[in-house]
Amino acid sequence: MRFSDQFLDEIRQRLPITQVVGEHVLWDKRKSQPGKGDMWACCPFHAEKSPSFHADDRRGIYHCFGCGATGDHFRFLTEKAGMGFPEAVERLAGMAGVPMPARDERTEKREAAQRTLVDVMELATKYFEAALAHNIGARARGYLFERGVSAASQARFRIGFAPDSRNGLKEHLAANGVSAQAMIDTGLVTSREGDPLTYDRFRNRVMFPITDFRGRVIAFGGRALSADVPAKYLNSPETQLFSKRQTLYNGHTARQAARDGATVIVVEGYLDVIAAVSAGFEGTVAPLGTALTEEHVHLLWRMSDVPILCFDGDKAGLKAAERAADLIMPHLKPGKTVKIATLPEGQDPDDLIKAQGRAAFAEVIEKARSLSDMVWSFETGGLVPEAPEERAALQARLRERANAIQDSTVRFHYAQAFDEKLKAFFAPIRQSGRDGWRGKPTYGQSGAYGYPARGTPRLVVSDTLRNSRLLRAGATADASPREATIILTLVNHPALVEDKFESLAALDCETPVAHKVLGDILALAVRHHDISSDDLRAALGARGHGEALRRMGEVLVRQGVWQVGADTALADAETGLNHALALHNKKVQLNRELKAAEAALGEDPSEETFERLRDIKNQITTVDGTEALIEGFGSLSGRATRSF
Repeated sequence: MRFSDQFLDEIRQRLPITQVVGEHVLWDKRKSQPGKGDMWACCPFHAEKSPSFHADDRRGIYHCFGCGATGDHFRFLTEKAGMGFPEAVERLAGMAGVPMPARDERTEKREAAQRTLVDVMELATKYFEAALAHNIGARARGYLFERGVSAASQARFRIGFAPDSRNGLKEHLAANGVSAQAMIDTGLVTSREGDPLTYDRFRNRVMFPITDFRGRVIAFGGRALSADVPAKYLNSPETQLFSKRQTLYNGHTARQAARDGATVIVVEGYLDVIAAVSAGFEGTVAPLGTALTEEHVHLLWRMSDVPILCFDGDKAGLKAAERAADLIMPHLKPGKTVKIATLPEGQDPDDLIKAQGRAAFAEVIEKARSLSDMVWSFETGGLVPEAPEERAALQARLRERANAIQDSTVRFHYAQAFDEKLKAFFAPIRQSGRDGWRGKPTYGQSGAYGYPARGTPRLVVSDTLRNSRLLRAGATADASPREATIILTLVNHPALVEDKFESLAALDCETPVAHKVLGDILALAVRHHDISSDDLRAALGARGHGEALRRMGEVLVRQGVWQVGADTALADAETGLNHALALHNKKVQLNRELKAAEAALGEDPSEETFERLRDIKNQITTVDGTEALIEGFGSLSGRATRSF
């Protein structure tokens, strides 16, 4: 039975090779790094006293530096355990939890047909290679010489030439026993509507063979040598062998290079790939006649955790980079991301390498920026918006970007990173002199947004804020009582973090201390899913939050808030947390409405706007005085329930 590449790859991806090898060797504790899947042992294939046998989970291979034995999961079992390949596959599938595929005669027939089509593509490749070397290929060789494609690169990439003939390839294939249907199925011939006669699809073009991840030619890309043709580049159509969304030019050799430590770089075209590889960037690939797709991204992540996408530095290139970011962000996973490199305006990798050499392209790659930095640049353009509405719009756009990420862990950290950037971006920088303020204080790092030149700005607060607990004597500066309730409930009942993660990550805290403590709670819970209350409290103490937590606890004890305690039943703690979150979010929303109403009253001091302001203040007072009067609340914790 033949196993598909996808099935075998799934086993390799799910099953660390150190687990397979570990059943037959004893790891050397001094050299091995279990957390990184980087393990050393004495070789199981030859006698030795010092460990020279290495297994690498990231690359999915083993190698002995003593005897040279090397291979993957399947080869290890066939060579070490003496298993046949099907037996090894069945054993490893069981270890990986991958169900064995059912025997399918139709699939086997289709795979046999595909093998025949691969043979046809190989015949065509050799035909094109021979044509390039022949006198008929002189013009094509001249074009390649002008583009700086050396004879060695032509041979390595198996570049060829399709003569300007309607039937040259067709007749060659027929002479070698290839059926008319096979020529159609491979996309090597085509026909016009209403005309049953087929003819060669590629004519008078430099031919670039496209291989699958096994190195087999499955399609072609042809570059026209005539200026009057509709398409300068023409690719094979979708066939049984070829799906452009599932294929990357140079993917086969780039994947092997990535396993050997090469950086995976994505460029736009065939000649860019060839120029980069010739300059030593062996992990360079390109999509085929299409923009980057989700399928391409997942293919890239199989090769590298952080591939680099290379775009032109002009407006079109930056737009393409932004589209790629929009495509990729929903699929980010812990450790799986991309970096984005931008080229000098008007130059592609081929131009840059030829004009300035390898070092210039290496510098572009070294300066590649993280995806989060690029998204920030797309949204801000380096300019600080002045109007509050514009700032709110920027914050909303960044939050929308972060919320598009499907993985909750990555989504949380993106939201946190954007919030930190916004606070730094909008924070005023005081420039003090003898007279207090001097000049215009700048915001963030990019622009000015000022106060008057002299004197201390007058502090303006609403009556609600002036009368709130936050400004009363004895109130905690660490967090509002409601924020303290939320934080201490989570500290004493960390199991609630995962269930409420979405709400907690989106919470707007009123104080910097509460924001930092809550952020660290979420980060610790993400990293340690089953963290205990004691461990969480200790970790927060190590981050400098111990005293703040103590003061929060004292405030809640004085106010008689009992549901945050460690001895409170989990159901009661969750009920109290839900209530506190709902009231907190309501208070935040009302405070926003209050600011808008105060501004409206200044513009239009009418009875209607005054009534609106008074109504919002009354609602805030109501929210501040609302208790958790919930039927049965506290009964599970041994507290008497309230009666109405």
